[in-house]
Amino acid sequence: MTPVDSLPAPRTVSAADTAWQLRVAGLGHVYGVLTDGAVERTGSLAGTAKDPVTGSIVAAWDVDFEVATGEALGLIGESGSGKSTVMRCIAGDLRPTVGSIEFRRRDGSVEELLDMPPARRRALRVDDLAIVYQDPAEGLDMRISAGGNIAEPLTAAGWRHFGRIRERGAELLARTDVPVARMDDLVREFSGGMRQRVQLAKALANQPSLVLFDEPTTGLDASVAAGVLDLIRNLIDDLGLAAVVVSHDFGVIEMLTSRCVVMHHGRVVEQGLTDQLFEDPQHPYSQRLVAAARA
Repeated sequence: MTPVDSLPAPRTVSAADTAWQLRVAGLGHVYGVLTDGAVERTGSLAGTAKDPVTGSIVAAWDVDFEVATGEALGLIGESGSGKSTVMRCIAGDLRPTVGSIEFRRRDGSVEELLDMPPARRRALRVDDLAIVYQDPAEGLDMRISAGGNIAEPLTAAGWRHFGRIRERGAELLARTDVPVARMDDLVREFSGGMRQRVQLAKALANQPSLVLFDEPTTGLDASVAAGVLDLIRNLIDDLGLAAVVVSHDFGVIEMLTSRCVVMHHGRVVEQGLTDQLFEDPQHPYSQRLVAAARA
């Protein structure tokens, strides 16, 4: 765990670090029973993630990607494509049916997340891995203040000095463009965009190595969403985070990521450099997403 009332030393990016921070291999998750033929009866070519025989949902299958330290990778697809299922498997909210998820810790050691006991997995969510949900209510306690929400991961990491906790909270709120004067206001009194900024501040409390962003601007007005996206992009660049950005909007993916993975009916149909995919998508589904972003 993080030392009491202190932050981990900033990471120095070595050649080994830039190989990968997160590695996902052969990941699959099925809602329901996985039976013979279910994989073959579903997917992009079949035009459905639902097995017509059993009714089970093959939400994601055979998903592979890596994310390097300091890199932002996008997962893009429409609702039902499987992108959020993959993200929740990485976060530990779902247990994959098959596959592997490896994570490089601050000390350079590599751990298989699926083999971690629950207590160690919870500690990882405190120290090294954070998630920013589409709905801020999933990532925040709406009954307490903005400062109280930021204090939660700090106290879980061992912080005990009230003054230092408030100092760290004020620093994070300022960094995410939340007025420090509102630190003691209940987050339920905040606008949607301001709640998302508080959620960002909370996610960054213990300087995580990896942050997962699940549709971070969905439901926000266009002008507010643009401000939040600009803030996220600056934070990723300034802090050297490894990030996975989940979105249905190619415009969001283009703004935040350097590489992206396109998912359709639970399968990866295309992946590569974001700018190249945006300029010259090869798969028909990718072409439709790009056309929608340009409309």
